[in-house]
Amino acid sequence: MKIAGILLIIAGVVALIGGISYTSKDKAVDMGPLQIYTTEHHYIPVPAVLGFVAILGGGALLYASAKQLR
Repeated sequence: MKIAGILLIIAGVVALIGGISYTSKDKAVDMGPLQIYTTEHHYIPVPAVLGFVAILGGGALLYASAKQLR
């Protein structure tokens, strides 16, 4: 439970920073030895509310795991 809480807090901070971006590489032309690739940048916006919810949920999991150890 502790690891899940930490991961939720990290995901919440990433969501608050601005979202998730990634790059994909696609083959545009394939003619024998000639190959041309294109790269596309994608962005997944994450609402700030989800970031706050993830941070609160992660904190609750950390609190519950600490209380369970007692």
